[in-house]
Amino acid sequence: MSGPSSPAPSLDRGDAGSIFLVVAPSGAGKSTLVNALLEQDGGIALSVSHTTRPPRPGEADGREYHFVSVEEFMQRRAAGEFLESAEVHGNFYATSRTWIEQRVHAGTDVLLEIDWQGARQVKARFPHAVGVFILPPSIDALEARLQKRGQDSATVISRRLLAAGSEIAHAPEFDYVIINVDFPAALAQLAAIVTATRLRFASQAARHHELFAQLGIG
Repeated sequence: MSGPSSPAPSLDRGDAGSIFLVVAPSGAGKSTLVNALLEQDGGIALSVSHTTRPPRPGEADGREYHFVSVEEFMQRRAAGEFLESAEVHGNFYATSRTWIEQRVHAGTDVLLEIDWQGARQVKARFPHAVGVFILPPSIDALEARLQKRGQDSATVISRRLLAAGSEIAHAPEFDYVIINVDFPAALAQLAAIVTATRLRFASQAARHHELFAQLGIG
């Protein structure tokens, strides 16, 4: 479910920061990969989404998510505060538009852990955002990881496995795909995508505009 359309943000190729969209079915290891990447790369800011789902054990408001009621979520969405919003597994999720704009304009890379619906909406507004889809090595491995996590009931796990197939079907919409068989290898691949993105001409020109002007390129 998407919220009402809001004015197109002013981000363009002249912004020094990049936007990374990381998507995966539940249990594919997305959050673990993202957290490890953030630990080793201080130049990336994690976008903290708003959600109406209850916190899981160990989660804190403002860290993993901004946990809000359905009423507050709908009020914020109606006010145009969200860049995108979606309903996933019966809960609502959304991304702050203003927060992202400010950081990317300032030269900070922003990473969004997001579902495919939200990624599609962000990509429509920010065509140069880089999409990364994380795949599990198999459906059996995905089920084993969900069970080992111990955070969801058997009913919820079954529902997530049923949804995984339809979510994975959207992988072709993304720029890169990482198969999370070996964690260190998958982390290195994710870091390589970040490095390559930072070396794109537009990104380098925005980050080093004085040098580019001195050299007569731009």
